[in-house]
Amino acid sequence: MAKIHKTLAFLISVMIICSVEILAKKSRRPISDIEIREKKQSCYADIELGYWGSECKSSMVAKENCALKCLSPTCYELIYESDPLEEGERDYVRSGEYKYCMHRLDLLPLKTISQL
Repeated sequence: MAKIHKTLAFLISVMIICSVEILAKKSRRPISDIEIREKKQSCYADIELGYWGSECKSSMVAKENCALKCLSPTCYELIYESDPLEEGERDYVRSGEYKYCMHRLDLLPLKTISQL
């Protein structure tokens, strides 16, 4: 009877270890377009409530720049900070780069993100 308990305990231990390894190997899922849209709407709401200061409410382009910064400060810094959007500008190239940055950033381990 003791031999059965030891064997059972061993099998359970192996299953737990294998489960942990499988979970550790699974890659993180990138942020979806829907999640980005929802988060951006939340940023717009925060801007309207004044959480980002009056500068962010001064114009539509200022609001958009603040929303992009709210959505992902790291990606905003990399893509837009040196050359923010201007009135009437539609920059599809940088918009795509920003979105790609968000997808890639979402896949990085948190330790790596803090080093950026």
